[in-house]
Amino acid sequence: MKQFFFLGLLITTTSFLMAQKGTDVIQVKEVERIERALASDEMRGRRVFTPDIDNAAALIAAEFKKAGLQTTADAPDYLQSFSMVRAKFISATATVDGNALDQKSIIVVTCEPQIKIDQQSGYEKTYIKAGLNLQSEARKLMRLKKNLLVLVDKNFANSFGNLTRLKSTMFKTSTNVVFLLTDTDPVNWSVEASHEITEQKMNNVVGMLPGKSKKDEYVIFSGHYDHLGVTKPVDGDSIYNGANDDAAGITAVIMLAKYFKELKNNERTIVFAAFTAEEVGGYGSQYFSRQYDPEKVMAMFNIEMIGTESKWGKNSAYITGYEKTSMGELLAKDLEGTGFTFYPGPYPAQQLFYRSDNATFARQGVPAHTISTSKMDVEPHYHKLTDQVETLDLVNMTEVIKAIGLSSKSIVAGTATPSRVKVEELR
Repeated sequence: MKQFFFLGLLITTTSFLMAQKGTDVIQVKEVERIERALASDEMRGRRVFTPDIDNAAALIAAEFKKAGLQTTADAPDYLQSFSMVRAKFISATATVDGNALDQKSIIVVTCEPQIKIDQQSGYEKTYIKAGLNLQSEARKLMRLKKNLLVLVDKNFANSFGNLTRLKSTMFKTSTNVVFLLTDTDPVNWSVEASHEITEQKMNNVVGMLPGKSKKDEYVIFSGHYDHLGVTKPVDGDSIYNGANDDAAGITAVIMLAKYFKELKNNERTIVFAAFTAEEVGGYGSQYFSRQYDPEKVMAMFNIEMIGTESKWGKNSAYITGYEKTSMGELLAKDLEGTGFTFYPGPYPAQQLFYRSDNATFARQGVPAHTISTSKMDVEPHYHKLTDQVETLDLVNMTEVIKAIGLSSKSIVAGTATPSRVKVEELR
């Protein structure tokens, strides 16, 4: 008797979701088509810095075009191209008012192999004074995209060397930032530095649906399309297909693009983004975030690993960092009566809020969360060769995608806005 009741409830819930306006665009057959293409052996695991990930980017761009998305100014062909730069330090010297600084008091963040500058080079002089947060202030200055001479108070002597971390995530730029640890405010100064520069090119895939009355306010739907590539054969298989991680999320982004294009009622601009390089440091989402004023980003739905049932079974998913904004509560209101539930993330020890592509925007105060169903404590195929389409529940995955679309109704319409992340409370 209980089994028949549950089956009837499942059918009723599924029917309700399918009956909602526009959700008939989100069909299992289409979900499977896209999922199989992204997770196919032909994509060879979509590893970053290989031709295989370029093939995946081209596929996603074609799907965005087919869905009717517009391109953005920085991605005229849907490909948001950028370069990561590795700068291996060779040497640096500096003088302030004729006095030489110790090399340990000089950090130059640059994409140029050689720089030689002085007070006549047009650099803007600025300061990081005692009492401020050194790393936070330094990152703010880096985002200005200006040629800067930054004079750092000697109270930061013990932590000054940590500024070299700024070189670990450098996007190609024509500007330089020079940090000098000194209590002198020099009239005359000079700096020379040498680095060995290595450049690596990447692409995010980005499309948009312009808003109507609130086109300068953005709602982002995203996932990452890179995975682990190819390894030594195990039982005849060598390809990390990444069907759940995260071809499932990208399939959802594409399907949601079709859904919102069909509705034609978004008051806010919707941006759809497929990020590269999540698996090697989140560089794609970091670069993407620098193209937007965080104050104008109203919400971010990052979607990752939704191809398996959650710990609560069907018609459910979880939201990482649920307690950090009111976004989960707003989504629940738009899902009332559907039988679908978004739960707070159940794996606090895993720190998932900080481990996916939502994190960069969240650190800027944006209500940015990841939606997932993955049972991260017992997920048998996570980062395994067995993460293949055959392990997914495509019917349930389709219902998750529909629920994400329905839950965002008020946010996309501009009638509801989640509270911002309290950045000072983040770790």
